[in-house]
Amino acid sequence: MKKYEIAVIPGDGIGKEVVPAAVKVLHTLADVHGGIRFEFTEFPWSCEYYLEHGNMMPDDGLQILQGFDAIFLGAIGNPKLVPDHISLWGILIKIRRSFEQVINIRPAKYFRGLQSPLVNPNDFDLIVVRENSEGEYSEIGGRIHQGEDEIAIQSAVFTRKGTERAMRYAFELARKRRGHVTSATKSNGIYHSMPFWDKIFNEVKQDYPDVETASYHIDALTAFFVTRPQIFDVIVASNLFGDILTDVGGAIMGSIGIAPAANINLNGKYPSMFEPVHGSAPDICGKGIANPIGQIWTGKMMLDHFGENELGEKLLDVIEDVTADGIKTPDIGGKATTKEVTEEICRRLKRL
Repeated sequence: MKKYEIAVIPGDGIGKEVVPAAVKVLHTLADVHGGIRFEFTEFPWSCEYYLEHGNMMPDDGLQILQGFDAIFLGAIGNPKLVPDHISLWGILIKIRRSFEQVINIRPAKYFRGLQSPLVNPNDFDLIVVRENSEGEYSEIGGRIHQGEDEIAIQSAVFTRKGTERAMRYAFELARKRRGHVTSATKSNGIYHSMPFWDKIFNEVKQDYPDVETASYHIDALTAFFVTRPQIFDVIVASNLFGDILTDVGGAIMGSIGIAPAANINLNGKYPSMFEPVHGSAPDICGKGIANPIGQIWTGKMMLDHFGENELGEKLLDVIEDVTADGIKTPDIGGKATTKEVTEEICRRLKRL
């Protein structure tokens, strides 16, 4: 029997509600399958933890996490308690960068039972591969002067190594899907970094003659996500462009509350981290109506990462069956509670 040791960080807000729901579903799936077992270890690192200890995580937090097979994160952030730049950089981005989680992947698909805002969704099924370690989100820059002379400079950093590995990951992923990669660029407006991005994309695609390619400027590409998302398979994008595109992907599904994400370490030195795209939603925290699907679908991505793809597909099919039958939380047009959705998914898993 395979055992997976998972570090669980529920975090803030509804993270404390949807993470236990997803953990229950994963335990149920493991019980039904019989060939795998999960061992979850929970850590209380959050904005409340920060108020008590002065840090989002203990000084040896990274050393603690390093021994796990994966990290299962809920949501980080409560701006009423801690400014976002402190909470996010204190744990989420700290883990991503320290553990060399250089790729972020986020799927978006037409989801049975959800009302897409698109008139004709055409059963779109795409995945964005986002460079996750540099680009526009580098820490290089600064501010000088005050008043009308105040200046802020932010430098985008694109390395050949970081750019190429994101693109190769996208091409390898496309080979397992429908064989098409789209590059997100803006070389007609950004003078240095985007022509560099285009150059490397054109070089990399020569090694994948079996994969079809396209390249769109980010403004047109964002519009195409709305007008014809069905044409896309795998999209590779820089840190900023990928961040924006994936929020649009959640929107055209009908709710960002169901969108999952994975932060992937490629060299095997550190665990990868899995988190839903949604935030901590303090406005509905404690009401029992938080949508657990984003966290549960994130669990499916974790299964895929472990090579348990068949189990992951079964889980996603069950989730869609539940939403298609109208068992949904209020954010996606239903009346069910977090607990009711979770228990229905578990009940159907047991029938497999």
